[in-house]
Amino acid sequence: MVKIGIFAKLFHRPPKTRQLAQSLDGWAPVYPQFGENAYESDSVQQALKCIVDEMKKLNPTHIRYREADPVPVKSSTVKDVLREPNPLMTTSEFLEKVCWLLLLNYNVFIVPIFRSWIDKETGAERRYYEALYPIMPTQVDFIEDASGRLFCHFWFMNGYDTTVPYDDIIHIRYNYSVNTYMGGGLDGQPNHQALLDTLKLNDTLLKGVAKAMKSSYAVNGVVKYNTMMDDGKTVAALAELERKLMNNESGFLPLDLKADFTPLQHTASIVDEDTLRFIDEKILRTWGVPLCILKGDYTKEQYEAFYQKTLEPLVISISQALTKKMFTARERAFGNCIELYPKELIFLSVSQTLEMIKELSPTGALFENEKRVALGLRPLPELEGKRYMSLNWVDADRAEEYQLGDNVNFEVIDEEREDL
Repeated sequence: MVKIGIFAKLFHRPPKTRQLAQSLDGWAPVYPQFGENAYESDSVQQALKCIVDEMKKLNPTHIRYREADPVPVKSSTVKDVLREPNPLMTTSEFLEKVCWLLLLNYNVFIVPIFRSWIDKETGAERRYYEALYPIMPTQVDFIEDASGRLFCHFWFMNGYDTTVPYDDIIHIRYNYSVNTYMGGGLDGQPNHQALLDTLKLNDTLLKGVAKAMKSSYAVNGVVKYNTMMDDGKTVAALAELERKLMNNESGFLPLDLKADFTPLQHTASIVDEDTLRFIDEKILRTWGVPLCILKGDYTKEQYEAFYQKTLEPLVISISQALTKKMFTARERAFGNCIELYPKELIFLSVSQTLEMIKELSPTGALFENEKRVALGLRPLPELEGKRYMSLNWVDADRAEEYQLGDNVNFEVIDEEREDL
């Protein structure tokens, strides 16, 4: 078990002179965490799992934009920590943890462990990242010192509390609206009252269906004995009836001439399928998960709509939050950022994959093994590092010289591509 002491490199003592931070909405910035109740519903859990299972397929990458060209950085501690966030988690597990906390609490806090120093030559701050840890505080207080610097005072379930500069915390918010510091409602938590009303209605309907089905099979008929019987004979007759019911294999109940059996018609009223479907879809709409996604029976167009409506806003939020806090202002000015690429999320048919390969191959944008992997084939060692491109291309800046036939020696240039 990793102890809280691993954060000692980052967690600082609280400022000696401090006060609660100013809030634009006038509320005291003290926020208990963890949403409850609504998440006990299996429908809600299934919807959230659909989102989380797709988000964990993302590939976070440290890239550097050269004008409009995103180039993956070959070597950096940011790249390393994105590949292995901490000793407890893989990249997919890290993304899964972050997304669950975000959807459950509408806020998630990530503590980056890093060493920083000032470069003597440039005077710029440099950082060496070691780990990223999502944390689960039970309460978060926003405070500021005499200079106006913002801090987060975290309280944990085991009684531990600590204060961290807000600049050193990665804070991702969901449904960021009326609260100054937190996602969710004014209290910095999810507001699920409308959803809870729907869940209660759904629970009532399901319990009613179960009760109706159970009661409808409790009494199947009435046996009328045509003779007067005392209590002892009644008990014996009931025992005999039970024995016949237990031994019955044909579905017909044999009786003697002294008894008549009158079957009862089952007229239990069950909630119609359209009503139950409407309730389910109403719950799923809260999280932007269509029923076809939940069932796994969707088309490419339906998945693309799900990605653009539900997943892409989360991708953007997480990407921008990581970029803002993991890079200094100078590094961001040089185009450094973290992108969460959704390659594994894109739903392509075989024909569409072939078309993509056909379009990209002439530009040299794909390695030969990348083409094989895209088609589900294993990569071959003899193709390692091989990449081909068409020669029917010319530098756009020199296209006019080529068309006019000037005596210019054109060379095929294989530029160094850090992204391949």
